Amino acid sequence: MSEQTLVTPRTTSTAGSSSLVGRDGGALVSNQGTTSIADTVVSKIAGIAAKDVSGVHALGGGASRAVGALRERIPGGRVNHSQGVSVEVGETQAAVDIDLIAEYGVAIADLASAVRRNVISSVERMTGLQVTEVNISVADIHLPEDDTDEDAESEQRTARVQ
Repeated sequence: MSEQTLVTPRTTSTAGSSSLVGRDGGALVSNQGTTSIADTVVSKIAGIAAKDVSGVHALGGGASRAVGALRERIPGGRVNHSQGVSVEVGETQAAVDIDLIAEYGVAIADLASAVRRNVISSVERMTGLQVTEVNISVADIHLPEDDTDEDAESEQRTARVQ
């Protein structure tokens, strides 16, 4: 994350009381209590929102994708929606870093803009946090022939095991 001073949250005053509010006006701190949102919640939302953009093949670099593939093969293992996503969450703001693999032929600048827009709108709508930045790192390009190589390797592995 780049070093940045987080903006002072807006306050609203109602009959002498003040509360911290998120960007969409939802109170995160009020006289009735506070709402804290865990980093994992924001990273899952951001990961799902990034994967929803056409042109994103996968999230994460090579090592994190390899670990994720192993985790999914274990019986009872689940997909890690926050793979390739790191977040920093404050009281009213969040910053997001995303590592992704782009599909070949997609304009990377347009893809980054679409991912950024989708992540910001999803996180802000679902959490009420203001997203201060979304940094995107394109780690690789997925080529169509990569799928045929993976299918051939998969067949060879299953043929050896009886």
